[in-house]
Amino acid sequence: MSRRLARPALYSAMLAVGAGLAFSAAMVFATPGRAETAEAQAAGIRTLSVGEDKIRALITQAGWVSPGLSKSRWIYMVSFRSCPDCIRFESEVFPALHKAGVDTRVIVIARRARSTGPERTGVGELWAKRDWKTFETWTGMPVDAWTGEGYPSGDLDLARAALVEKARQFVDDLSPLLADNGVNLHYPTLIWQGRDGHLRGCACETKDTYPAVRAELGLPAN
Repeated sequence: MSRRLARPALYSAMLAVGAGLAFSAAMVFATPGRAETAEAQAAGIRTLSVGEDKIRALITQAGWVSPGLSKSRWIYMVSFRSCPDCIRFESEVFPALHKAGVDTRVIVIARRARSTGPERTGVGELWAKRDWKTFETWTGMPVDAWTGEGYPSGDLDLARAALVEKARQFVDDLSPLLADNGVNLHYPTLIWQGRDGHLRGCACETKDTYPAVRAELGLPAN
């Protein structure tokens, strides 16, 4: 009698364990940000599911500039002008993104207590006019060669100074939202829309993160 009861009980237990594993697996693939590739995990790429609407509103309403390539395929880059890792990403990855039709939307800020007057003037101009050609002119010369001559001062012009501060506030507001998703804002911080429609992002400072970012955007690794 005990043997007859033992087998059905064991069988039921095995079914329960199997069902539990199946449910857990389903949850992994159903929950944004859980089913990551090893490459994406290693690169620090995360799904920005916590406060996603707030993050989306912040980036879309910021003073970004872009070549205007696409409304459906884009990547935002938060940077400052002299950031070496940002400059490397621009020079090494932007051309391939543009060739693939991905719109590169750059949000340039002037860090508090760590920026120059000409830099603040440049940031004020970009946030005011949103002109990609101005961005290309500025980034196409050595950092110290930019004087901001001919543009309203980012310090003395009240409207431009307010935009410089708005850019800084943007970073202040974005940082804790990213942290809630496991991303600590550094430069460059990259944000794009994943294949499932959710925002994805990383603080991809090092070159070894580029293949994972490219793959996320449908480009070859190299």
